[in-house]
Amino acid sequence: MPEAALPARGSVLGFDFGLARIGVAVGELESGTAHALATIDAESGQARFARIEALLDEWHPVGLVVGLPTHPDGSEHELTRRCRRFANQLHGRFGLPVNLVDERYSSVAAERDLAATGRRGRAAKPLLDAAAARIILQHFLDSRAHAH
Repeated sequence: MPEAALPARGSVLGFDFGLARIGVAVGELESGTAHALATIDAESGQARFARIEALLDEWHPVGLVVGLPTHPDGSEHELTRRCRRFANQLHGRFGLPVNLVDERYSSVAAERDLAATGRRGRAAKPLLDAAAARIILQHFLDSRAHAH
């Protein structure tokens, strides 16, 4: 999937897709900053997309970013394919441009960030997916800033 064109300004939602939970972050193209927003727990696909639609209605993003997990060597695995499918479903349902971002090590970085704020183990679990989504989205925003 080639990089989808986005305007210079507007909100973007980032997703850390998982089979049990989906982390969501929001960022601003103009300021280049991302913030953890929510974690969508395992529900039916329909309920997940209803929750995503509510977030889209609230934030009115100009685009979406989905983290793409791969093996450390960059090769794909089953979850990579599931994330691509999720990205295609987002684009098909909501008609917004979707960009895929390498998410290798985002969960490790999210755990480290949460530990630095004193949140570890069970206390960090509910926040971890949204924190990983923030890291994925921040990586995307940083790469755009360096490209321009």
